[in-house]
Amino acid sequence: MSAILRTPAASPAVAFAHFAGRLAVETDVADVARDLAEGVSGVVVVDVRSKESWDQGHVPGAVHIPVSEIASATLPFDQVIVVYCWSPGCNGAQQGGAAFARLGYRVKEMIGGFEYWAKEGFPVELRDGTVRRRAVDPLVGNLSAEGAEGPVGGVGVGVAGGG
Repeated sequence: MSAILRTPAASPAVAFAHFAGRLAVETDVADVARDLAEGVSGVVVVDVRSKESWDQGHVPGAVHIPVSEIASATLPFDQVIVVYCWSPGCNGAQQGGAAFARLGYRVKEMIGGFEYWAKEGFPVELRDGTVRRRAVDPLVGNLSAEGAEGPVGGVGVGVAGGG
């Protein structure tokens, strides 16, 4: 029996509710980068990591409010707060998002965190204020200078041991 079909797929209505619900509380690094580059108003990007992590590099334009300091944060309530931590392997963004929501803020998590921000080659601001772009990770980012999607290293196409 198919491993995929062992559990029946949800109905379209259930699937829509699931995915729409996730989109209401998540955004990705490309959407955040686009909004920041275009100067879109209504969003505040918040890095909830430690000062040491912030100093090593962060999203330009983000504000630094570690999870432990969110309770005393004073951000505008008419803005959507976008939180991020290091990576998908840490739950700091979820902790930060829950803390902001508990205070009455509308909040979304930047999925992938700072790790995927940097891997996709978006600008990284360092402690001294300099901004750099790191090399794009070929498994996640756009490799072409023209902006078209580059190769993804064959991921998902005949990968041995893929499950």
